[in-house]
Amino acid sequence: MEKKKVLLGMSGGVDSSVSAILLQKQGYEVIGCTMELWKPEGEPNVAAQDAKRVCDKLGMLHDTIDCQEIFRNRVVDNFVQEYKGAKTPNPCVECNRYLKFGAFYEKAKELKCDSIATRSLCKYCIFGKISAICFKKV
Repeated sequence: MEKKKVLLGMSGGVDSSVSAILLQKQGYEVIGCTMELWKPEGEPNVAAQDAKRVCDKLGMLHDTIDCQEIFRNRVVDNFVQEYKGAKTPNPCVECNRYLKFGAFYEKAKELKCDSIATRSLCKYCIFGKISAICFKKV
């Protein structure tokens, strides 16, 4: 029987690393993925390097998504405009819409994943043909 494939959002930190191990123990083929959101030009993406190291140790593939332009245009610029307009911005809503369930979801489709997983606070849910497995932070 073929393992179900899951795309896991990875920062290289403890939460996403433990999530990778838990998913592997549950029988998933796990692919780690790091979104590049903001980094000084010419500087390495330390989070992606850390996540890649973890994936290598666990025998997993690792990929990155360059989301810097989307993040700047849809999240940061929106935050600034809302704040300037004396509103209370919620950048997480925009980030979820355009990055986690936008760019990340598209990467999962591209890699033919059955599910996406994050350590964010949410419940199991389905987007089209791809389900989302989200771990509650302890």
